Formats: sequence, C-alpha cells, structure tokens
Amino acid sequence: MADTDSRVTIHMAASLDGFVARKDGRVDWMETSDVFAGGRTLDPATIEAFLKAIDCYVMGSRTYETALNFEAKGFGWSYGDKPVFVLTTRVLPKNRDTVQFHSGDLAEFVDQVLRPAFHSIWFVGGGALCGECLRRGLADEIRYSILPILIGDGIPFFGGLETDVALHLAEVNAYRSGVVELCYAVRADQ
Repeated sequence: MADTDSRVTIHMAASLDGFVARKDGRVDWMETSDVFAGGRTLDPATIEAFLKAIDCYVMGSRTYETALNFEAKGFGWSYGDKPVFVLTTRVLPKNRDTVQFHSGDLAEFVDQVLRPAFHSIWFVGGGALCGECLRRGLADEIRYSILPILIGDGIPFFGGLETDVALHLAEVNAYRSGVVELCYAVRADQ
C-alpha cells in the first residue's frame, strides 16, 4: 500500500445470504419493507455529513450501468458531484463530467492515482472488483450493509478469494429499516 493517510473502503449492500445482485444483475430485492423498532433512524443531516466525508467512488462497469438505470428510472444519481471512477475495458456512456473510465493495473491505479489525490476512497461494487481489491491488499476496511432478505442465488459479494482475509470488527449498526451494517478493518497482520 502507498504510504499515505488515505483510506480505501469497500462498501456493498447485500442480501443476508451474501449476494449483491441476482444472476442477471437485477437488484429489485433491495427495496424491503422490514421494520426493526429498536433500530437507528438516519436523519438527512447525518446522511449529508457522512456522504461529504467520501472523496471519490470506484466501481465496475455493471455497477455503473445499474447506477445509470436507477437514474433513468428517476431515482437520481447516488454519487452527487464526487469523482466516480469506472474500471472497465468496455465503451460505456458518460453521463456527467465527474465520471472517468480507467482500465489497467488495479494496484497501480489505487496507489499511484487515487491514494495521492483522495483521502476517503470508496469501492462500491461489484463483487469481482471488490474481491480483486482484497486479493491485492488494497482495502483498509469493509462496510457490509446486510438487507433483511434471502434471494437464494446470485452474484456473490466477493468473487473468488484464494486466501483468507483476516478482519477486525470495528463497528455494528442496526437501522429501523432492518438493515444491519458491519464495519470491519482489514487486519495488516495476515
């Protein structure tokens, strides 16, 4: 890892059985109707402050296409005016100036381009990209939002890790929506 104070966070929402999407890429199951009375409610000011702390987003091409689809359906662009780096070898539509496409070595991109320029770097999907980030030792933490649903089959959160990745539980939050967020630090002593 580069010698900076930057932080690479992997974040994904997944079903309780560990899938980020159905096999065909659909995420229709993410709208759940569960209510956990003892859970936290997030007010708009808290959410805004949290999102301000993120400097840039990194995603794969399918996650980008899903974000474009959400925007086309009227759900808005989830990433505000923050830089969004889409890692792909495909030609994709560019919907705004803050989107940049990149292909090439992931470790070089993270250590030589992202870490020197940004403090809080968020990888937001997909499973193969996040798995590669862990395999290459690039992630500092994992934030895993577990939705209250089992979908049985789909695209796994992490694609094909060949070795164990030791983690340390740093934070747990349960929300009124039934979502549970786990935050793990990636242990350096592996």
